[in-house]
Amino acid sequence: MHGSRISTGTRRGLAAAVAAGTLLTALTTATSASASTASTPVDGSRVVCTSKKPGLAPALSHDIADALHGRKGASALSVYDPHTGTRCDFKAGTHFDSASVVKVTVLGALLRQTQEAHRELTPREVKLTTAMITKSDNKSTSALWRQIRPAGIKHFLSLADMRDTVPGAGKAWGLTQITAGDQLKLMQLLAKDNTVLTADSRGYALDLMHRVAPDQRWGVPAGAPATTDVHVKNGWLPRDTGGWRVNSVGTFTGSGHDYSMAVLSTGSRTMKYGVDTVEGAARVIHRDLTH
Repeated sequence: MHGSRISTGTRRGLAAAVAAGTLLTALTTATSASASTASTPVDGSRVVCTSKKPGLAPALSHDIADALHGRKGASALSVYDPHTGTRCDFKAGTHFDSASVVKVTVLGALLRQTQEAHRELTPREVKLTTAMITKSDNKSTSALWRQIRPAGIKHFLSLADMRDTVPGAGKAWGLTQITAGDQLKLMQLLAKDNTVLTADSRGYALDLMHRVAPDQRWGVPAGAPATTDVHVKNGWLPRDTGGWRVNSVGTFTGSGHDYSMAVLSTGSRTMKYGVDTVEGAARVIHRDLTH
């Protein structure tokens, strides 16, 4: 019978192995139960969504793909809702001409510079930033772009982990190369506490984006619930080749349900067509996230 004995060390090892296996099974089950991923093809790419809310990932991926299917030109988007642990991406790493959505990056870079200099915005800077965001004023943007300088823009991009964003050369801030993924990072930076922008800086930026001129409140706000506070910045740019660039980024707050999104497009024959592409995706996103 001596040969059938199991040593104390072996018993401990078996117990540990059983416990580890049980724990692994529990963790795997918990992970699969807490988040699900769904992917839907559209025009040669895929809309990929992950969510902790049962049924939301497949609904969103299907509805976004359906909204974008057959649209001429190219588009991309990124969405994040911390309330339901939901993230959706469609060609989130593809580069697009920024047009005026880069103005939020310009504002972020300026606010970071003032923080590092331990100073407030000057009256001139308040005037320029207000015109840049609420009216999308190009002259104000050019003045701030010159003031901040390329090094200041790149410094902010590095701190914000917007590593796929390439500032436009020289004075061409509107040709900054952006991605939906990086724009979502920027929106999240404004929406939650972080070490890059203080609460005061974030509040200033969000207030300006909340006060955008009425005729510029199209894009990602389309379909947002009436109880939601909208913070938006749009960009639109026609070019000799590739048609219209129409982009929209925003963050939405209210009723304890805050989320952000970025929708980019290029190759539209008219501005209206680009706006329709962006708003078609935004409407189903708002609907699925808030119902």
